[in-house]
Amino acid sequence: MNIIKSIVAIAGLYLTICSTVVYSKEYKIVLIHGFQPQQLIVDGDVTDSGQKYWQGYWDNLSDARIDWPSYERIEGKIATDYLWPKLKSFSETDFCSPGCIFVTHSTGDLIARYIIDNQEIWLENAGLLPLNIVATFDIAGAGGGSELADLAVSVAQSTESWSFIIEAALEAWLGGQLSDEMGVLHDLKVNNARQLAPLPDARIPRLRFVGDASEYLGVTSLFIQGHDDGVVGSHSSCGGNRQGHYGSCSANIAFNGKISNQGNAVSGFMPYHYPMLMGKNYSHGSLLEHKQEGKVTAVNSQKNILSGESIHFDTYTQTTGWWLWKSDYLYVQNSTDDSMSTLIYDALPN
Repeated sequence: MNIIKSIVAIAGLYLTICSTVVYSKEYKIVLIHGFQPQQLIVDGDVTDSGQKYWQGYWDNLSDARIDWPSYERIEGKIATDYLWPKLKSFSETDFCSPGCIFVTHSTGDLIARYIIDNQEIWLENAGLLPLNIVATFDIAGAGGGSELADLAVSVAQSTESWSFIIEAALEAWLGGQLSDEMGVLHDLKVNNARQLAPLPDARIPRLRFVGDASEYLGVTSLFIQGHDDGVVGSHSSCGGNRQGHYGSCSANIAFNGKISNQGNAVSGFMPYHYPMLMGKNYSHGSLLEHKQEGKVTAVNSQKNILSGESIHFDTYTQTTGWWLWKSDYLYVQNSTDDSMSTLIYDALPN
């Protein structure tokens, strides 16, 4: 009986070790969520909201989160009451000593840029060491702002005429009627977002992961320039250095993976911003989920992060049609089965 118990105990320990190996990554994963419109109506608990935001896939795979309230401004209380205490704690505990990778979604992209621009001087002024941030993985990045924020603020300030279609778009995005509370929506206006910490000195690679499908039946897309994921246009999610009506993050590959000239592709990028994967059928929210939403293509299949290690995606080419109607498509291995988020996580160094 004791022998059986010992075998069971050893087996349990083995499974625990294996499980730890499977989910352990070389770098610390820090999550920074995006805009949460419900917080403009009911403040709620910031920590609880942050945990729920990521619960579909990423929360159990991460080492830490930086939670912040959507009813505040980035250069105001978000910075002083939420970003600074977390960064200070990371530095005091050497949390990022092995290297931190920030995984951001939506407005989290803008938050991360603000952190990158300020964390070194903030921490050094406090007598602390800056954080070792080796890369950010920006999913549906809103660092270039969203035209929906411009629309919402304009309506709230009565500088935009109200109409049924505007009401439908804003209610679809916000999940309810527009309130007087604007908070981070001011920072998300395209011009405001692009002027916030636009050129950090740090050379941290910002890897971009982009979708091209709307979860709002296309009603929000009417107000967004170029291809979009229902919330942000490709000028922002690809990391473009200016707003524009863009159709792809690549001059040579379409969102659906077709290898062909893309005359309306993003032509210039913000410093150290690199589009990696694009998914034609992924929307702003579904990019975070553990659900496959069609094949994914690669703008860049490999990039080095600040430590020198490579983030790599295996790809293959598929040919369809015949003769004059023949087309080549570039796809990422396993994207027929795995979600975009799974592909991203699996690419992280072990």
